[in-house]
Amino acid sequence: MSTPETIPASVGPHSTVQHCITWRAAHAAAGAAAVHAAEIGASVNVALVDAAGGLAAFVRMPGAPLHSVDIAIDKAYTAASFGLATSQWHAVLAGHSTAVREGLVLRPRFVAFGGGLPIVEGGARIGAIGVSGGSEAQDEAIARAGLRALGLEALEPSTE
Repeated sequence: MSTPETIPASVGPHSTVQHCITWRAAHAAAGAAAVHAAEIGASVNVALVDAAGGLAAFVRMPGAPLHSVDIAIDKAYTAASFGLATSQWHAVLAGHSTAVREGLVLRPRFVAFGGGLPIVEGGARIGAIGVSGGSEAQDEAIARAGLRALGLEALEPSTE
């Protein structure tokens, strides 16, 4: 039986700090998003996840599509896992091989259409918000309202 090798102390610290959205911030953003959805006449599901993609808050508005429950959660999960708005995936995938374009979208929980935004504070990704039940434009606008409630803005696509 072999024993695991020890990592030399010279490698540096063996842990790191990961910033995570608080439950208060997650609930505030979810509530603000739902308020905005009501103002524009949309019934949606709103999901907030932490930096690791774990559900931190959820709102299901009356009349929101049942299938949109999982879609909202998966939009948030996708945005948290890649640090990229789900609406940006079409353009991002265009620059990749056919295998990547076709394979990535088949991954469980991966969503490549609008409504999921990473939440970044002070340069650190602390979570993400996902909205589903309206049009893609409505879902993204509602998610942005959630970020604004935290005093944050959605990251814009890089022009590089």
